[in-house]
Amino acid sequence: MDRVRDLASKKAAVIFTKSSCCMCYSIKTLFYDLGASPAIHELDRDPYGREMERALRGLGCDPSVPAVFIGGRFVGSSKDIISLHVDGSLKQMLIDAKAIWF
Repeated sequence: MDRVRDLASKKAAVIFTKSSCCMCYSIKTLFYDLGASPAIHELDRDPYGREMERALRGLGCDPSVPAVFIGGRFVGSSKDIISLHVDGSLKQMLIDAKAIWF
Protein backbone atom coordinates (compact mmCIF):
# COMPACT_ATOMS: atom_id res chain seq x y z
CA MET A 1 0.00 0.00 0.00
CA ASP A 2 2.84 2.39 0.84
CA ARG A 3 4.44 1.86 -2.57
CA VAL A 4 1.17 2.71 -4.35
CA ARG A 5 0.65 5.82 -2.23
CA ASP A 6 4.26 6.90 -2.77
CA LEU A 7 4.08 6.50 -6.55
CA ALA A 8 0.65 8.14 -6.67
CA SER A 9 1.95 11.23 -4.90
CA LYS A 10 4.99 11.80 -7.15
CA LYS A 11 3.09 13.32 -10.08
CA ALA A 12 -0.14 15.27 -10.56
CA ALA A 13 -1.76 12.42 -12.52
CA VAL A 14 -0.86 8.75 -12.09
CA ILE A 15 -2.41 5.73 -13.78
CA PHE A 16 -1.75 2.13 -12.76
CA THR A 17 -2.33 -0.13 -15.76
CA LYS A 18 -1.54 -3.43 -17.41
CA SER A 19 -0.01 -3.46 -20.87
CA SER A 20 -2.68 -5.78 -22.31
CA CYS A 21 -5.71 -3.92 -20.88
CA CYS A 22 -7.83 -2.17 -23.52
CA MET A 23 -9.60 0.05 -20.96
CA CYS A 24 -6.22 1.12 -19.60
CA TYR A 25 -5.24 2.16 -23.11
CA SER A 26 -8.48 4.13 -23.47
CA ILE A 27 -7.98 5.98 -20.18
CA LYS A 28 -4.35 6.80 -21.02
CA THR A 29 -5.45 8.11 -24.43
CA LEU A 30 -8.16 10.25 -22.81
CA PHE A 31 -5.60 11.84 -20.48
CA TYR A 32 -3.22 12.52 -23.38
CA ASP A 33 -6.09 14.02 -25.41
CA LEU A 34 -6.89 16.34 -22.51
CA GLY A 35 -3.26 17.51 -22.48
CA ALA A 36 -2.09 15.61 -19.41
CA SER A 37 1.08 13.58 -19.26
CA PRO A 38 0.38 11.10 -16.46
CA ALA A 39 2.89 8.80 -14.86
CA ILE A 40 2.06 5.31 -16.08
CA HIS A 41 2.88 2.25 -13.97
CA GLU A 42 2.27 -1.02 -15.78
CA LEU A 43 1.76 -3.63 -13.08
CA ASP A 44 2.48 -6.58 -15.37
CA ARG A 45 5.94 -5.14 -16.10
CA ASP A 46 6.85 -4.07 -12.56
CA PRO A 47 8.57 -6.50 -10.17
CA TYR A 48 6.22 -5.25 -7.40
CA GLY A 49 3.17 -5.40 -9.66
CA ARG A 50 1.28 -8.14 -7.81
CA GLU A 51 1.81 -6.42 -4.48
CA MET A 52 0.59 -3.11 -5.92
CA GLU A 53 -2.41 -4.82 -7.50
CA ARG A 54 -3.44 -6.18 -4.09
CA ALA A 55 -3.02 -2.71 -2.59
CA LEU A 56 -5.21 -1.19 -5.30
CA ARG A 57 -7.92 -3.75 -4.62
CA GLY A 58 -7.64 -2.80 -0.95
CA LEU A 59 -8.46 0.78 -1.96
CA GLY A 60 -11.63 -0.46 -3.61
CA CYS A 61 -10.44 -0.63 -7.18
CA ASP A 62 -12.00 -3.74 -8.69
CA PRO A 63 -10.89 -4.55 -11.30
CA SER A 64 -7.52 -3.35 -10.11
CA VAL A 65 -6.66 -1.53 -13.35
CA PRO A 66 -6.88 1.09 -14.57
CA ALA A 67 -6.52 2.85 -11.24
CA VAL A 68 -6.31 6.62 -11.50
CA PHE A 69 -4.89 9.07 -8.98
CA ILE A 70 -5.14 12.82 -9.45
CA GLY A 71 -3.36 15.14 -7.07
CA GLY A 72 -2.29 12.13 -5.00
CA ARG A 73 -5.91 11.11 -4.37
CA PHE A 74 -7.49 7.91 -5.65
CA VAL A 75 -10.19 8.92 -8.13
CA GLY A 76 -11.31 5.55 -9.41
CA SER A 77 -11.26 3.12 -12.28
CA SER A 78 -12.33 3.43 -15.91
CA LYS A 79 -16.07 3.83 -15.27
CA ASP A 80 -15.41 6.57 -12.71
CA ILE A 81 -13.04 8.43 -15.03
CA ILE A 82 -15.44 8.19 -17.97
CA SER A 83 -18.28 9.51 -15.79
CA LEU A 84 -16.14 12.42 -14.64
CA HIS A 85 -15.20 13.19 -18.22
CA VAL A 86 -18.81 13.08 -19.44
CA ASP A 87 -20.01 15.45 -16.71
CA GLY A 88 -17.09 17.80 -17.40
CA SER A 89 -15.34 17.58 -14.03
CA LEU A 90 -12.31 15.49 -15.06
CA LYS A 91 -10.65 18.33 -16.92
CA GLN A 92 -11.15 20.69 -13.97
CA MET A 93 -9.69 18.10 -11.60
CA LEU A 94 -6.60 17.87 -13.82
CA ILE A 95 -6.31 21.66 -13.95
CA ASP A 96 -6.67 21.95 -10.15
CA ALA A 97 -3.96 19.30 -9.66
CA LYS A 98 -1.74 21.13 -12.17
CA ALA A 99 -1.67 18.11 -14.48
CA ILE A 100 -2.72 20.43 -17.32
CA TRP A 101 -2.50 24.19 -17.70
CA PHE A 102 -4.95 26.59 -19.31
